[in-house]
Amino acid sequence: MENQFEQQPSQPKTPGIPDVTPFFQTTTVKMLVVGFLTLVLLIPLQFVKDLIAERSQREKEVITEINDKWGTDVYFYGPVLKVPYKVPATNSYKYAYIFPEKLENTTDVETKPLNRSNYNASVFTADMYFKGTYSKPDFSVKGIPQSDILWDKATILIQTSNLKSIKDEVKIAIGNQHFIFEPIYTNSNTGIQALETAFIHLSPDGVYPLNFDFKVKYDGSQQIKFVPIGKTTDVSMKSNWHSPGFTGNFLPNDKTKTVTQNGFQAKWKILHINRAFSQQYFDLLPDLKAYAFGVNFVIPVDEYQKNERVSKYGFLVIGLTFLIFFLIQSISKIRIHIFQYSMIGIALIMFYTLLIAITEHSSFLKAYIISGAAVVAMITIYSVSILKNYKFPAFIGLSLTALYAFIFVIIQLENYALLLVGSIGLFIILGLVMYFSRRIDWNNN
Repeated sequence: MENQFEQQPSQPKTPGIPDVTPFFQTTTVKMLVVGFLTLVLLIPLQFVKDLIAERSQREKEVITEINDKWGTDVYFYGPVLKVPYKVPATNSYKYAYIFPEKLENTTDVETKPLNRSNYNASVFTADMYFKGTYSKPDFSVKGIPQSDILWDKATILIQTSNLKSIKDEVKIAIGNQHFIFEPIYTNSNTGIQALETAFIHLSPDGVYPLNFDFKVKYDGSQQIKFVPIGKTTDVSMKSNWHSPGFTGNFLPNDKTKTVTQNGFQAKWKILHINRAFSQQYFDLLPDLKAYAFGVNFVIPVDEYQKNERVSKYGFLVIGLTFLIFFLIQSISKIRIHIFQYSMIGIALIMFYTLLIAITEHSSFLKAYIISGAAVVAMITIYSVSILKNYKFPAFIGLSLTALYAFIFVIIQLENYALLLVGSIGLFIILGLVMYFSRRIDWNNN
């Protein structure tokens, strides 16, 4: 059988008749066919993207289930001094809500991974210690006489989340007395729950400022947030988590914040003039979620996100690989059949299926190296049989290796660096294409 890749002997020319290349052998038609095949290969590439999205959604479901069982995010709003008073006109009672004059918090957070099948969730145990003082409530601003204030029925109130994962009894010391918090309600719309003490029997002639302190231990996940209700609020947090996301209405002091691979430490100092709410409220306790601050225990770009990022460059990889083969074909006059282009394209698609499969059982880096090496080796060896030499296949192997390395680098970068490096890389690729294509005589094709 005649080898289709060997150059055919030239046919004798008929005098007076110009040498015309058959229409279907022209470079223009070949370009159109290869371009059409590139578009067709976007269909299996989209299936790969759908598979990644499906596995990613499954991962989120498993992590949510793990977090729900271990403990969800922690939101803390308190402690608030709650003092009832009479309303003679309606023969009913209302409440005054008094925020601390000073509120200090020290939180130690220990994180650890929890595994289920191929999925990992990061959870934490937070030990929180609170202390502070209350000033004497001022009821004169509302014209409420001392005789209508029920000092002996005052309580301490905390609004929070994740009650089911509080690990120990929550007991507050006020002066020389100790009181235990009990759950009193859950708001099904917001998920906010409340703890309240028994009556603490205050006196209008008591000693102020009134000191308090207590501890809370949570199992949780995702984030911890505080509402800065102290006239002066000081929060200090340390953890072994290496990638915190400082969030909310206030950021920690840059001079005291440290983040390393072994964890982080951060401190906040928030004054009453830094937030737009007062130190005492009457009738209703306001919703102050908008003023909360804290830390997201951010999981860096996970394996499925990395797979998704890589798959977005699939069209670029297929297009550039086909372009390399097309330029080699045009320069060397070696014929490459559309079936052979198809096999090369399918091999490129297999890179992504290998990547996601291996990633689920190993790290992304190992999966990327193994998948990339396997596909580059397969295409390089296949190219030897197509191109009938070793020079062009070696060039193809080096080009694919450089392309996969380039993509690996840019998916690790943040947005601004990604734009810069990506633009420079594409500019260099365009320059190389222009350089190597200069030898092609487009006018005779």
